[in-house]
Amino acid sequence: MLRGAEAPAEEVAGVLLLDKPEGMSSNRALQRVRRVFGGVRAGHCGTLDPAASGLLPICLGVATRIAGLLTGWRKRYLATVRLGVETDTDDGEGRVLSRHSGPFPSEEELRSALSAFQGRIRQVPPLYSALKRGGEPLYRKARRGEAMEVAEREVEIYRLLLLARPSPDRIELDIECGSGFYVRALARDLGRRLGCGAHLAALRRTAVGHFRIEDAVRLDHLEALAAEKGVSSELLLSVSDALPELPHLVLDPDEVHRLLHGRAPARAWAGDALEALAVDARGRALALLERADGAVRIRRLLAETEAVGRGRSLSASPSER
Repeated sequence: MLRGAEAPAEEVAGVLLLDKPEGMSSNRALQRVRRVFGGVRAGHCGTLDPAASGLLPICLGVATRIAGLLTGWRKRYLATVRLGVETDTDDGEGRVLSRHSGPFPSEEELRSALSAFQGRIRQVPPLYSALKRGGEPLYRKARRGEAMEVAEREVEIYRLLLLARPSPDRIELDIECGSGFYVRALARDLGRRLGCGAHLAALRRTAVGHFRIEDAVRLDHLEALAAEKGVSSELLLSVSDALPELPHLVLDPDEVHRLLHGRAPARAWAGDALEALAVDARGRALALLERADGAVRIRRLLAETEAVGRGRSLSASPSER
């Protein structure tokens, strides 16, 4: 069991699926998780805006070495878009730029407009975003009133469904997108395409890759466990469990010893995959491997003691979260 600051940081390794609450930055949520696990090094996988809630995978200890892989995974969101009002932040917290006084679009017009945002599209990120220019986030420059142009970039939408329209000026969307996509920018661009203006009213992330919000733990529950009886390693996914789609190359003791001294295995894994996870006989992750020019190379060596994060499965009941 781990009890807040008493936890030995070197023992903590794994991926925590956190249900980030609204009104908190991703970094603030990360720091509170770190405090629960004794100050272990940590990194989150894909920033969520403070006003958004939902799934925020957090890598702890040696699992931070796979954070870059998880960040690039597809994300899925439930979004509420308010029609008729455009703001300078593309959400409900910004200054109103325009209001629509005419009739709202019909459902047919909505579906036609949404069809233009399928697949690979060009998108201009919000001016108020964490993207950096000159080492400083754009939102800080925007708050100072600095005039800036943000370059558009290519992003991808895999799924964009109109789920409901609870009122004439509100719609609910189911969105699955690639890394770097801004739902706020989608709301802004949709409003402009419809001619009525729009902004993002609410956002909840429901999936990152194969991770699902149903398997996430709430921050208040996590901190309550730490305060009352400590947090269990069963709350963490091991590196092996976090990367089930990668082939596993099981090493014998001699191969493990050589690997931990920087020597790649002399043999490869079955199949055509270019990457694999080296594991020992117990399934403990040891290294990320890659295959290039017919040889196996170590892409990233993982710590030899992945002591924590072995017991979690992706099927905990809601009452346990």
